[in-house]
Amino acid sequence: MPFFSRLKALLNQWVNQGYPWPALDVVLPGGRYLHLVGSIHMGTPNMAPLPAKLLRKLSSCDALIVEADILTGDSPFNNVPWCDPLASRLSTEQLAEVEKVANEAGVTMGQLDALPFWQIALVLQAHQAQRLGLRPEYGIDWQLLNAAQQSGRKILELEGSDQQIALLNTLPEDGLPLLLDTLTHWRTNAHLLQVMISWWLQAPPATGNASLPNTFGDQLYDVLMNQRNITWNDYLQQLPPGRYVVAVGALHLYGTGNLPELLQAKKNGQ
Repeated sequence: MPFFSRLKALLNQWVNQGYPWPALDVVLPGGRYLHLVGSIHMGTPNMAPLPAKLLRKLSSCDALIVEADILTGDSPFNNVPWCDPLASRLSTEQLAEVEKVANEAGVTMGQLDALPFWQIALVLQAHQAQRLGLRPEYGIDWQLLNAAQQSGRKILELEGSDQQIALLNTLPEDGLPLLLDTLTHWRTNAHLLQVMISWWLQAPPATGNASLPNTFGDQLYDVLMNQRNITWNDYLQQLPPGRYVVAVGALHLYGTGNLPELLQAKKNGQ
């Protein structure tokens, strides 16, 4: 199925289930009910509080499942080793592009100089989001985690922060492809953030007349999206009977190898 058709089918599925936020329900054999929520890790003040209907789902579920519990533990970046100066690791052209984007994002080169490439990409992306008015405390998973703690809901992790850092450390060339993709798709990523915010503020599109750009190269998409979806699917398939709210990055809910498709394929014996 072409990309546009897959996206249209998923968007229509969201609408048909009647949720004013990006979400869909998946029922697995054995009495497992999953409410998949397309999360955004940073949000705007008008994205709080969460919809009352979603909070009711959370208060009645057996557990909240997130990529990582960002409310507990020390910063996962504390043990990331320092690297050689950027001038010795990048070409003149690449260094100039990093400086240009960093200046636009309000980041000094001193903040980036000793970081691995993948971490530089994350820092730039986070500052770009902040420049667009997004803050971590208004992110969907942040709000869900706080609500789960307050209501005494169990919290489960699909991978955890340490595993996320370990994955990033496996990227080739210290994550240079991720940094280069961030630079190449800098404007596109800003637009993508705004589109995903609109899904929460204005409801998911009522038709398939929406297309989202891919801001990853094929190799990165496989590692950061496809392979993680496969791992998460395996985890979710092992859950005991119960009702679960599952919050994952919104982009994991569409495209080739998306999480809902994998869950349904297993359910249908494919």
